[in-house]
Amino acid sequence: MPTARATETDLVQRLAAGDRAAFEELYNRHNSSLIRVATGVVRNRATAEEVAQDTWIAVLRNISGFEGRSSLASWIFSILINKARSRAKRDGRIVSFDGAGEGDNLAAAFDGRGRWKNTPELWESVTPERILAGRSVMEHVNAAIEALPPGQRSVIILRAQQGLEAQEVCAILGISEGNMRVLLHRARLAVRAALDGVM
Repeated sequence: MPTARATETDLVQRLAAGDRAAFEELYNRHNSSLIRVATGVVRNRATAEEVAQDTWIAVLRNISGFEGRSSLASWIFSILINKARSRAKRDGRIVSFDGAGEGDNLAAAFDGRGRWKNTPELWESVTPERILAGRSVMEHVNAAIEALPPGQRSVIILRAQQGLEAQEVCAILGISEGNMRVLLHRARLAVRAALDGVM
């Protein structure tokens, strides 16, 4: 069974060779997250979709220059953030990822291993009937993430949903590891509060 690094190297080589299936695989894996992160920066879904499209064009043009010093996902999201920041600046919008003004409710909701101290009420009472009666839990989670401030949204998408390493997220967003932890913690608290209030 090939390692993740070998699989990524193969994917990069296939992309560089113009393999459409390789691009479709990568696009399907990351495009929705690219749009969601970009929306936090440019504040407009249509503009975010344009930024994501520009990112894919840049990826295809520059894939042969990808050196593998970071993960492929990290490289793609770095391109996205640079393009989104440039677009926001051009459009007269400035978005900071430092977490300023994003609330200070840092109650100790997690234990030392990053697990919930108290499981959100909704999670304990989820049944097939409840899911079928309304939106699915994932729809609630995604709605809660979309409502987060830009820094928190970007960190939780990159770290929790895309599975990037902490150092990669910090490099992409240009923030310190401590700041990234605070943003992730605040994002988790906000998502938990939203889930607790659903039912």
